[in-house]
Amino acid sequence: MYFLGYDVGSSSIKVSILEGQSGKIAASATSPKKELEIFAAKSGWAEQKPDTWWQNAKAATAEVLSKSQVDPSDIKAIGISYQMHGLVLVDKNMQVLRDAIIWCDSRAVPIGEKAAKEIGGEKCLKTLLNLPGNFTATRLKWIKDNEPDTYRKIYKAILPGEYIAMKMTDKICTTPSGLSEHIMWDSSKDGLSEMMLKYFGFEKDFYSEVVPSFSEQGQLT
Repeated sequence: MYFLGYDVGSSSIKVSILEGQSGKIAASATSPKKELEIFAAKSGWAEQKPDTWWQNAKAATAEVLSKSQVDPSDIKAIGISYQMHGLVLVDKNMQVLRDAIIWCDSRAVPIGEKAAKEIGGEKCLKTLLNLPGNFTATRLKWIKDNEPDTYRKIYKAILPGEYIAMKMTDKICTTPSGLSEHIMWDSSKDGLSEMMLKYFGFEKDFYSEVVPSFSEQGQLT
C-alpha cells in the first residue's frame, strides 16, 4: 500500500507518494516550478488565493501518479501539512470569500498585543499556552473590524490545510492543534476557548467539528 503526502507551502505545493512498508519515496513533485505569488496591497500584508493552492495540488498529484505509476486505488491514506496560521474564509457553499491572509502577514499584530494586555499575559499562558500575538484569530478580528460585509457572510474560518482537505472530502473539520493555531483552543478545558470567543465577539459556529489531530478527517470524494 501507499501513502500520499501534501505540503501546502506559501512558495509551492509539494506532493510525495510513500511506499507503506519500506518507507521509500515512490515519487515526488512540486508545483508550480516557480514560487507562488504573494499579494501585498499594503506594507506588512501578505495574501494568497486558496484556489491556486488547490490547482497546484492537483497538478503535483497528477505528476507523482504519472512518475510512480502507482494505482490510485493502492493509496490508503492522505496526510496534509501546511503553512501555519493562515486564514481562509468560506461561505455555506464552501466558496472562498476573499484571498487568504497568510502566516507572514503582520496587519493584526496590534490586535494581538492589545488582546494580551487586556486579557492578561498570565491568563493567556495558563489557558491558551501562548499569547494572542499574530495568530489566525487576530486576523479574523481584523476582518470583523475592517471588512464587515465579508464577515457577515462567513460560514467557517479555516486553515490552509483544512481548505485542501475540504476540497478533497467536501467536509470541514478542525483539530485541537488547528484551533491552537487560531489561538482559540483552551488547553485547560480541552475545548474551544469561550474566553476568546467572548473577547473577540466571534460566532461559535465559525469553528468546525473538532476531531483528534491524528485521525480520519474525511474520505476522498
